Order: sequence, then C-alpha cells, then structure tokens
Amino acid sequence: MENRSHALIAGFFTIALIILTTIFAMWLGHDKIQRIPYEIVTNSSVSGLNLQAAVRYKGIKVGNVTDINFNPKVPGQIMLRVEVIPTTPVTTATFATLAYQGVTGIAFIQLDDDKQPGTELLASNQLEDALPRIPLRPSILQNLEQKGIAILGQTEQLTQRINQLLDPQNPASLISTMGHFSKAADQWGAVPGQIAPSLAKLPALIDQTQNTLISVKNLSVDANKFTQNLNQLSNQLQSSEGPIAHFNNALDQISNSVTTETLPRIQTLTGEARSSLRMLNRTTENLNDRPQSILFGNPAPSPGPGEPGFVAPISAPE
Repeated sequence: MENRSHALIAGFFTIALIILTTIFAMWLGHDKIQRIPYEIVTNSSVSGLNLQAAVRYKGIKVGNVTDINFNPKVPGQIMLRVEVIPTTPVTTATFATLAYQGVTGIAFIQLDDDKQPGTELLASNQLEDALPRIPLRPSILQNLEQKGIAILGQTEQLTQRINQLLDPQNPASLISTMGHFSKAADQWGAVPGQIAPSLAKLPALIDQTQNTLISVKNLSVDANKFTQNLNQLSNQLQSSEGPIAHFNNALDQISNSVTTETLPRIQTLTGEARSSLRMLNRTTENLNDRPQSILFGNPAPSPGPGEPGFVAPISAPE
C-alpha cells in the first residue's frame, strides 16, 4: 500500500509541477505592453515570412507579425497584420520591405521612411475594423529577381541575334560587303589626285577674291561719298535761302498781285461790259419797235399832266 501511496503522491506532484510550470510560462510570455496594429497589403510573394516574425524599424525590433491571410475581396492579395510599440515613429512617409536574416532565409518586416516629413498615419476608410495601411515595396532580392529576368530576356535576344549573324548564309553577304568597302576605299584613294588641280587653283582664286573685296570696298566708299553729296544737295534745296524757297516766295507774290490788283480790275471790266450789253439790248429793242427812228429819230414824248398840249383821256360810257 505504501508503494501505491508513494506513486500516487508522485503523480499528483508531477501534475501540479506541470500546471505550475505552464502557468509560469504563460505569465512570462504575457506581454503587458500595449501595441498599435497596422495592416500591410501586397500582391508579391512573402516566402519565408511566418507568424510572430520580427518587425524592425531601421534595424530595431519594434513588434511582430500577428496575422498572415488572403484578402477575401481581392483574389491573390495577401494581408499582413503587424503590431508595433507606440513609440515607433510610423508616418505617411513610412514604408515596409521584406528582408531576410543572415543565411537562414528567415524573413522579417523592415520599416523605413523616405527621409521626408510626414503626418500621422490613419486608416484609409471609415470602417470600424479598418487599420492604417503601410505600403510594402519590393525588396532588394525581388528587384534583383525582376532585373535578372529582364537581363535573361535581353541575353536571349542577343543570343538569337548572334545566331542569325553566324548563319551560313551571312558569311557570303559579309564577304560581299567587305568587297564593296575595299572598292570604296580604292575610289577614295583616287580622290586626292582628282582634287589636286583644284587645290592648285585655290591661291589664284583667293587672290581674285581679295581683289574683288577691295573693289567692293572702294565702291562702297564712292557710294558713301555720293550719298553725302546727295544729302548736301538736299539740304541746300530745302534751306530757307535755297531755290525752292525763292520759287515759293515768287509764287506767293504772284498770288498776292493777282488777288489784290488783277481780280478787282477784272470785276470792274465785267461790270462795264454788263452796262454796255444792257444799253445795246435797249437800242436793239427800240429799233425793233420803231425802225423809222433810224431816219426820223425818236418821236417826242407825249405831254404829261400840267404840260402844254396834255389831253385827258375820255372815259367810256357806262
């Protein structure tokens, strides 16, 4: 019985020790620091990233990855939930990249900024469960992978072009092209001999050009002198004592004499001519009425009232 009682006590002691150890471990693992949650959304691969992976800000651990899941609204999109300590300076200029630790390949989230001032990072929508989102940029390895794929594509194109260049049909074309180049070089070698006579004539042509320039210069000087003479002649003609001024004065005098002397005389002569015409008209009318007046003269006028021989006219009976 004693053996059984000792075994039972040992079993109870072992169970109690396990329970106490579990409670102590849970107490030690309990984090009393309040953390701020953020959300990271990406369409890229997050291979090597696990739950409770570290979140570092400029190399300092500030939190952990608490959730990795797919976005049910956007197929192929991955949503990462991270929690960091409140003192982490997360702003609108902060971005995340996927980094790898050493040669183990264990991934973690690296936070950094663009070295620009930013404001407090808030949720992009007004939903209650919405979290502020930190953009995830491609890591160095991802950029190298993309550029490596592009380089491989360019290398493949270069290889295809080299194969086309080394095609059996191309050497003949290359040989023909080289032959054309050789002929062109031979023709170019004959060019200096053809140009030599023209080059020999260049000194004489240069001398003629210089003489022509001297003649043009002299002509320009003569033209300037002629222009100066014309300017002097124009100034003399336009001066107050020049011939144009004298001609204008003579015209003014003639105009004044015509206005003050000739026109009044013409007006007087015109008046006398009008009087003569009136008298001539009267004489013509008298001759028409009494042609005998040419021989007997004009009859004496009838006596008027109060003159001798006046006879009053007799009125007709009513």
